[in-house]
Amino acid sequence: MSFTKENIIKLVQDNNIKFIRMQFTDVFGQLKNVTITASQLEKALNNQLMFDGSSIEGFVRINESDQYLHPDLDTFTIFPWQSENEKVARLICDIVQPDGTPFSGAPRGVLRKTLSKAKEMGFSAFNIGPECEFFLFQVNEQGKPTTMTNDEAGYFDLGPLDRGEKVRRDICLALEKMRFEVEASHHEVAAGQHEIDFKYSDALDSADKIMTFKLAVKIMARKAGLHATFMPKPLFGKSGSGMHINMSLFRNNQNVFYDANDVRGLSKEAYSFIAGILAHINGITAITNPLVNSYKRLVPGYEAPCYIAWSASNRSALVRIPAARGQSTRVELRSPDSACNPYLALAVCLAAGLDGIEKGLTPPKEITKDIFAMSEDEHKSHGIKNLPATLAEALSALEADKLLCDTLGSHIVNSYIAGKRKEWNEYCTRVSSWEVEKYLVNY
Repeated sequence: MSFTKENIIKLVQDNNIKFIRMQFTDVFGQLKNVTITASQLEKALNNQLMFDGSSIEGFVRINESDQYLHPDLDTFTIFPWQSENEKVARLICDIVQPDGTPFSGAPRGVLRKTLSKAKEMGFSAFNIGPECEFFLFQVNEQGKPTTMTNDEAGYFDLGPLDRGEKVRRDICLALEKMRFEVEASHHEVAAGQHEIDFKYSDALDSADKIMTFKLAVKIMARKAGLHATFMPKPLFGKSGSGMHINMSLFRNNQNVFYDANDVRGLSKEAYSFIAGILAHINGITAITNPLVNSYKRLVPGYEAPCYIAWSASNRSALVRIPAARGQSTRVELRSPDSACNPYLALAVCLAAGLDGIEKGLTPPKEITKDIFAMSEDEHKSHGIKNLPATLAEALSALEADKLLCDTLGSHIVNSYIAGKRKEWNEYCTRVSSWEVEKYLVNY
């Protein structure tokens, strides 16, 4: 839906909206905002709203702090969870320097730039369908989150066993009021784990929707007296939460990945796109799986992929091709989790796929067997390698991948790697409860 400045001003007036959140996402995927009153809206719509970029981690230094928020008018929406007397709207913004140039450290700008590269190669759209999983936990007397789930249900269970059903329903209704097309919602494998899927859209809109989705889930959970988390692996011995990414490229409204004459229904571009993803996946993983905790999900036994392989149907593979063909043909990357910055994640995935297409890469042989059930020798004989086992390994792979570093730009690469290495070092020196229980008495 397209908006003009006049549309937005009228909607704010007609709906008696007092505050507008000017939102953007930092390098590490955290949603930020500057809230303005309705009296300042026209100034903001004229791209005159300045903020202090030095206060945002990974942005700019204190001596170059002035930056501008340029709202994307098409992202205007009214939050449905506020009362009639306290209505709040939002606009998602791009970050611009005082001289009018786009800020190189803005994740949304990185995705825009990568989409421009796709258009230069003749592709009209890069469509994304995310599958976002999350946990609902109880809170204690002080309102702090616990790791106690509010149900004991499993995959596709329903109420009354699934006590998160009402919260999911409320989330779906809120999303629909913000122009999401919700396709499905259900209980996931682990107790307290849920998934809500919304219709695919172009990559920039999809990344915006992922950020809005996470905000909506957390707010609606809090209203229900629960805590929602997108932490990849909050519980030992249980399935973790992922965010499978379904990707398709279009040229002149035709799905480039489909070829009716191929035995699998896949085009040469589809095979090369897959090959590009696999060639760069170690560095990609530093972006799509950004936490120390992310790598506790990527282990055998919980359906999350940990081996570099692809298949037309095999769910144990890293890259899978769902059964639908024709305009619905898509490549599914199963490793990402929702803790990632969606703008950066989609940018590096697209860059890797385009690199595969440009170079005419061919993927390795398809793996049809259950990879988790294969022996180490079988893995070696099929050339199957492991994904990075830790955040530190993934960061080293990202540093060594020139294509991904060029895609992200030096500002983001330097800020991201420095912040994540600090996170890794903190983890390595922290004494865990497991260590105390294991060693304190015996040694």
